[in-house]
Amino acid sequence: MYALADCNNFYASCERVFNPSLNGKPIVVLSNNDGCVIARSNEAKAVGIKMGAPAFQIEQVIRRHNVQVFSSNFVLYGDMSRRVMNILSSYTPSHEIYSIDECFLDLSGIEVDLIEYGRKMRSQVGRWTGIPLSVGIAPTKALAKVANRIAKKYPELKGVHVIDTEIKRIKALKWTAVEDVWGIGRRYARKLRTMEVNTAYDFTLLPESLVRSMMTVVGRNLQKDLQGIPTIEMEIPEKKQSIATTRSFDRDYNTFGDLHERIATFTMLSAEKLRGQQSMCRRMMLFIETNRFNDKEEFYANSVVLKLPFPTSSSLELAGFAVTGLRSIFRADKHYKRAGVILLDFVDANEYQPSLFFNSNPKHRKLMETMDTLNHKYGKTLVRLASQDELTHKMRRRHLSQAYTTSFNELIEINF
Repeated sequence: MYALADCNNFYASCERVFNPSLNGKPIVVLSNNDGCVIARSNEAKAVGIKMGAPAFQIEQVIRRHNVQVFSSNFVLYGDMSRRVMNILSSYTPSHEIYSIDECFLDLSGIEVDLIEYGRKMRSQVGRWTGIPLSVGIAPTKALAKVANRIAKKYPELKGVHVIDTEIKRIKALKWTAVEDVWGIGRRYARKLRTMEVNTAYDFTLLPESLVRSMMTVVGRNLQKDLQGIPTIEMEIPEKKQSIATTRSFDRDYNTFGDLHERIATFTMLSAEKLRGQQSMCRRMMLFIETNRFNDKEEFYANSVVLKLPFPTSSSLELAGFAVTGLRSIFRADKHYKRAGVILLDFVDANEYQPSLFFNSNPKHRKLMETMDTLNHKYGKTLVRLASQDELTHKMRRRHLSQAYTTSFNELIEINF
């Protein structure tokens, strides 16, 4: 059996944990630079706010319904996700973090009352983090997704639903619209609708050869999973093959110093992730772009790929290479709105064989370990390069909540 644990309205729930006065009120969370809606509470959905709606287009709805608006606080959301996933990992030796708010758990060999096990899981996450959780349990991952959707839909289930019989499987699939099936996108859903395939159950009745020809082996595996035949396996986390940090700026930058600081910061963030997976990189790419919506200036975008003289994960060395690359593509007569750094061509840090002449400075390894430890414990900007300032992200975030769990300066205050 598999369980899918999914945090309910995760971003909105994170905001409510530290501000209980938001309970019952419509909440929306905006994308970078406060652009579009990327998360909604159930109350916000009820007043008609659509996912992806530009913030400026829904200003009247926000005022009319007193919608609470928040800028994306990914530092807070990421830390709360880590806490939830740590709790869930104690319920099984095998789990797969599927997204920031979803986790699959392999319950094979766990002989317990599954409904009570799901409720215990949900209760502990709620007590320890304040985040509401829904749990769907079924013989396959795809059916666990369906079970989770049912658990969210019907309050009388108290957040947990188990599909453990053929009757429950068929009933659940007939209830699920084909476009709501995990792995079936809008394009496939429209095509299936024209074939009078309206529910997940209809999809399971299609000839396997037809599904495979239309949706490849991925669709065939999904169909078997929905039929109750375990086919989609738990994924073992693999090291990333590239690591990118890209951002749009809060304003247009026109000096080399401004871009230098941003590129150095993006390199530091990427290098920390690189060290986190015990890798070193041999190439890096950086790009810069002006504001494509600025009618007064011709759009300019450029990039450069650097082949490094030696593999490294040192923030100091990578930042130096990045600045050299920036000099080659920077134009002084432009106003820049976006930039990014991408690390490529990795080698395993534990298996790398140093060359005879050119190598990363061995003293940097211990320095980077110490820096990462301090920044993880006390905040990402405690130890930084001289070329950086204390703001990791420079974006327009007028509705940003506090980093309650990761900064001593922003701890929640309780007044008696």
